[in-house]
Amino acid sequence: MSFGQPAGLPGVDAMTPNALVLTGRVTRADVPGLCARLEALLSDAPEAAVVDCDVGGVVHPDLALVEAVARLGLVARRAGGVELRLRNVPAELGALLDLVGLSDVVRNVRPAPE
Repeated sequence: MSFGQPAGLPGVDAMTPNALVLTGRVTRADVPGLCARLEALLSDAPEAAVVDCDVGGVVHPDLALVEAVARLGLVARRAGGVELRLRNVPAELGALLDLVGLSDVVRNVRPAPE
């Protein structure tokens, strides 16, 4: 029995086109703006169950980024139980999320390809 190749682009879930992309260095001052961007994204797609947050372009993951991820997760849940799913997570960010106990809060974390 053969299953063949799945359709579509590898690593892209066609059922969840909503995406928030974080790049550069994220500071505490950036967090309110990021939350506003997510709220706007969710208001444009009120039926969304999942929002992907691509953090692969983030430089120097630190606790400011962890705070941003935590707050974005809260915004998503308050918008009707929307799940925030991280993609391309650098190993450093994954370790920080584990350290502060947020790895269970932010589900479906997908590590960055090596």
